[in-house]
Order: sequence, then C-alpha cells, then structure tokens
Amino acid sequence: MRLTVRGGRVVDPASGIDRVADLHVAKGRVVGLGDLPEGFTADRVVDAAGLVVCPGLVDLRARLREPGLETKTTIAQETRAAAAGGITTLCCPPDTEPVVDTRAVVELIHQRAARAGMARVEVVGALTQGLQGQRLAEMGGLQKAGCVGVGNASQPVTSTEVMRLAMQYAATFGLTVFLEPQDPWLSAGRNAHDGAMATRLGLSGAPECAETVALARDLLLVEATGVRAHFGHLSTARGVQMVAEAQARGLPVSADVGVHHLYLTDADLSGFDARCHVSPPLRTGADRGGLRAGVARGVLGAVTSDHQPHEVDAKQNPFGATDVGISGLETLLPLVLRLVAEGVTDLSGALAAVTSGPARILGLDRGTLAPGRVADLCVFDPEARWLVTEESLVSRGHNTPFLGWEMKGRVVCTLLAGRVVFERPPAPGR
Repeated sequence: MRLTVRGGRVVDPASGIDRVADLHVAKGRVVGLGDLPEGFTADRVVDAAGLVVCPGLVDLRARLREPGLETKTTIAQETRAAAAGGITTLCCPPDTEPVVDTRAVVELIHQRAARAGMARVEVVGALTQGLQGQRLAEMGGLQKAGCVGVGNASQPVTSTEVMRLAMQYAATFGLTVFLEPQDPWLSAGRNAHDGAMATRLGLSGAPECAETVALARDLLLVEATGVRAHFGHLSTARGVQMVAEAQARGLPVSADVGVHHLYLTDADLSGFDARCHVSPPLRTGADRGGLRAGVARGVLGAVTSDHQPHEVDAKQNPFGATDVGISGLETLLPLVLRLVAEGVTDLSGALAAVTSGPARILGLDRGTLAPGRVADLCVFDPEARWLVTEESLVSRGHNTPFLGWEMKGRVVCTLLAGRVVFERPPAPGR
C-alpha cells in the first residue's frame, strides 16, 4: 500500500528533523518527506494536521509472559497494547518459561509475534544456562537464532569468574551483554528502598549500594574484557554518575531507566500500595532527580516501560508477598511527554529516549524516519487528555500505579512497516 501521512509535525531525533511536512510510504518503507515522490499516488491519506509524527517507539524491556505464563497474558494481547501505545518494537528479557537459552525458544517467540502481526519482538538470550549463573549459555547459537544480546535478566551471576568468562565469550561474538546491577546479598528479599519509609512500614530495605556495588564490579569487568554492555533500569543518582564516568573514559557502556522511576519515589509506598512494588525499588526524590538529569544529559540512552503485566490476584497479598512489576506499555509515551512539560528535556530529546536511543543500543536499523528506512511510525495527538483506567487499557495487565492519572498525549495511529496496526477513532471536533 502507498500511504501519505499529511500535514503532521514530523519529529525524527535521529535525523535532526522537526518540521511540518507530509510523509510518504510505499512497500513498507519511507520514500519521501515533504514533496511528493515522482510517480507516487497514495492509496490512503492519514490526516495528521495538529498531530506529531515520529518513529515507532522502541521499548527496550517488556515482559510479554509467553511462553510459560499465558495465565497472565499472551504475546498477541500485549503486542496489541504496544501498538495502542505507539510501540512498534519490543525487546523481551530471557526469563520466560522455559528460559531463552535455546534456539527453539527464540524461534517460538518470533513465530508467535509474527503471527500476531502487531509489533516486532526482539529477544535477549540467556547469558547462563537456565539463568542459574553457573554454566555459560550457547551464545553463538542464540545469536544465529536472532537474539540481539545476552543477559541474565534479574537473576544474579554471583561468581565474578563466571561473569568474566561470560563477558569474554559474548565479546567474541560481538554481542551486547544486558546487565541488571543488583547485588544479591544486599537486595534479595528486600522490597523497598532502605530509608525512612521502609522503616515506618516495617519493610526490608535495599540500600543504594545494592546497585552501585554490582555496577562497580561489572564496570571493572567490562573494562577488562572490552565487551559492549548495557545496564538496565538504574534506580540511583550515584549509579547514573558511575555510568557517566565510565562513558567519559570511553568504556562501551549504555544504560536505561524504567519510566516509573522518573515519577515515583519510596514515598509512594505509603499505605502499602502493592502497585508500587517494583525491582529495583522506588528510591528517594534525590535519586529521581539524578535519573531525570541522566535522561536529559543522554547518559541514560533509553527510557523503558519495564512492562510486567500481572493478573489481579498477584497484587492482592501483603506487600512483600506480591509479584513485582508495573504494566506500562500504554503509559510510556504520555509519561515521556510529561518530561517535556515539566522542563526536563525538549520533545526531540524525549522522543530520542524511546526511538533512536534504544534502537542504537539494540543495534537495530530502526527508530528513524529517514528515506529508505522501514516505515514504523507513531502518530499522536500531543494535546489529547485521557484518564488511565482499567477500561482504557488494552493490556491485560492493569497493575499500574498510574491508574486515575490524567495523561496528556495519546496515540492516534500506529504503522508497522507501512501497515496500519492501530487506529483510534477521531476525537470530537477533528
């Protein structure tokens, strides 16, 4: 299909473009921006006047619960939610059931995503067999199966020697190692930040150094092995500073933050709100400020949904016994846009953190609207206001602390390789 997105404000951080223009698509790719390409006749025109047109969002970390936890949700359902949130590429960690440590599991995920046809699903393969932190996974086979990197999800590799060998092995294949820096001795079984709120509620607290100790070890191993490493969902201002210092020294490292850590703090645990039970835990206002500064400075190259959908019962036990995680696909874009409204960064910088930034970390040729590139697009209304309710969410997971929040900015249309995969009915008056 030939399609023209007409009259929108095209914002493409990767190309430095921010202007009102028509965008033309043919055979799944961008074929022109501005003037109509010679001989081009659109089969369909999408009216984007007053709207923003940007690359489809790339979410660096989203658990889709399949295979193994289909009682919570499925790839088909969550990729529908992704499309509703303007997300065209999702990256899932290897902690499925079974673990992503064989070619067969990678192929299964890719096949089910392709069958659903709503978003691209990239896979991080296991760093160690069964994520047990003892024997190295067959990284070469995982790479051939299409994995964009390897990691151990939230399971610790306690042996420094095993981690060193894993990094060396990954480096031989040019694979990025995805790391979640949490020292198990300082974080296991602890479900809040080690501070006044945890003391008041009687919750076990994980200190700042649970992150920074693990981060320091792994940064030293990156320096020793030369592997390319990505540190996922940092939660502390000190962690951001350590990554910034490593980047300044030329180490091949990147990092991201879960979007909820840019808004919520340990104060939001008041009343034992299990919707705020996340890992790593919500930390202080000062940490939130440091994370926001890290996004503004580009130290944190991506903002993720850290999507972890759960059934209702999973959040109804006493706080410490509830499942961790927030359902976040459909609130990712409006929360990132809120950073612009609050003066943290400009629109191009905010969109870079959910388009070109994560695409670059994954080594993917996406996250841009440059001519010739795949036509993954998000068209959104920057002025649309909507209320986050269970009824307004497509995801089967309603476990979000943002229920009841009024959001500004809503997806109108999502294209995947030039094909409309989501379209919202026009608002009254449009």
